[in-house]
Amino acid sequence: MATVFSKAHIKVADEVWIVTALLQRERPEQSDFSIEEIMERAKRERLCDSLRPGVYVHVVQHCVANRAPNPGRYRMLYETAPGRRRLFRNGDSYHPQREGGKVAPERDELPLGYNGLLTWYRDWCSVAMRNASEQDPLLALCGSGKHLWADEHADDYVRRLREGWE
Repeated sequence: MATVFSKAHIKVADEVWIVTALLQRERPEQSDFSIEEIMERAKRERLCDSLRPGVYVHVVQHCVANRAPNPGRYRMLYETAPGRRRLFRNGDSYHPQREGGKVAPERDELPLGYNGLLTWYRDWCSVAMRNASEQDPLLALCGSGKHLWADEHADDYVRRLREGWE
């Protein structure tokens, strides 16, 4: 049977992930958020009775994948620029000592009413990966030279190149 966590028992890192995910879902046109925006969302969401002091340090350091761990190894956030964060996605670079670090809460670690965020996150990551590959200039070259041998079968082309080899 799954454990249901009350808001009072949520881990600080999971709280940071939840409020950042809520921001990303609410403002899809915005690619990242300031530390202040994340903190303000945490205050408004009230996942605990009061905002815990650890939330700030998790947003600034402990949850940030591309910063050296100190001591947390979470990979829940990504620093896009100084003072700016977004959720971490597969394919983002991260500090090597954070290898294997937690990326998102487990479904049974989320308070009631927030489970849908995990499905949204999976979809958001998929769309982001598709968009990234479409915008990559090297990946965009895929198939761009096919007209060079369009009138010749690949086997004939290779045979012609190898003529005279011993």
